[in-house]
Order: sequence, then C-alpha cells, then structure tokens
Amino acid sequence: MIHAATLIAAIAAGPAYANDFPFNIGGAFSLVDQFGVNRTQVAPDGHLQLLFFGYANCEQICSASLPLMADIVDELADVGLLTPVMITVDAARDTVANIGQPLAQYHPDFVGLTGSEAALQIAYDAFSVEKEVLFTDPAGGEVFAHGSFLYLLDSDGEVLTLVPPVMDVDQAVGIITPYLSAHKS
Repeated sequence: MIHAATLIAAIAAGPAYANDFPFNIGGAFSLVDQFGVNRTQVAPDGHLQLLFFGYANCEQICSASLPLMADIVDELADVGLLTPVMITVDAARDTVANIGQPLAQYHPDFVGLTGSEAALQIAYDAFSVEKEVLFTDPAGGEVFAHGSFLYLLDSDGEVLTLVPPVMDVDQAVGIITPYLSAHKS
C-alpha cells in the first residue's frame, strides 16, 4: 500500500516518469472495454490517459472522481488529447454489456474496462489498488472501498503522475498540463 505522504511528495516533484517515483507503480494489463474489444495499458489512439479504479454505478467517491475526470478532459481539449479510462473494481456489476452507458453520462469518450477477476487483479496489483467490500446496500448492492487516485498515463501506459481526487478542476489541470506539453513535443 502506498502512503499518502509518499504520493504527495512524488506529485510535488513535478513531471517524472514512473521509474522516477520512489515506488513501483503501473504496469501491463489486458482487459475488455465496453465494446468487447481487448485493451491493454497502451492507448490505441496515442492519447494520454487519465485512469481511475472504481465502478460505473458508484454513488460514493466515484461520483466525485468520474465527473472530475470528464471536466479535466473537457478543460484540456484544446491543449491535448486525453482519454478518461475507468477500470472496474466490481466485475459482477460492471460487465461489457453495462459498463459503458453510465460512463457515457459523464463523458462520451469514457472508456470502461472490465474482465475476469484474475485479469483485473493484475491491474490492481500493478497500480497498488486494494478493494474491499464495506457493506451491502439493499438498493444498490455491494459498496467497495477502493483506490481513489487518478493516474495520468502516457500513450504507452507508463504512469506520468498521480492526481488526488480531492482537487478541483483547476488544480488537477495545473498538474496535468506540463505532461500534455511534453507529450506533444
């Protein structure tokens, strides 16, 4: 588990690639998107990716992080190409058939990724994401505790930086913008 102080120090250090973090984060995964297409950490369109681990129908932290991601993508649309991506922490709830529609309500470019528990665990391990069922909501099913950071990935899937989900759009854009400029050159 990564401690918050270590993450904040890494973010404050400014533009860096994953191998410059004081811990290992990121890695290969192979999952399925909402269209049934296999997808890895590499962006098929060459865009930078803003990655989050959550679930599409979450009414907890995801309901803050997913709109934040959409706002960041819209705010930076004229600066660079950035794709919002969510990897589910609830494969039973977020299937290929139903993960896309809730995400599209936040942004039309959202990519939802799901897969087998084994395939998802590879992604969780790579990004140091832990998940745990907190309780079962009779109206909505299991409620999970899970990682909440936003990961900025380059087009090859390397982690560039992390964005805490408690920031507002302007603060998040301030963290991400230098990486967009570097990506264009």
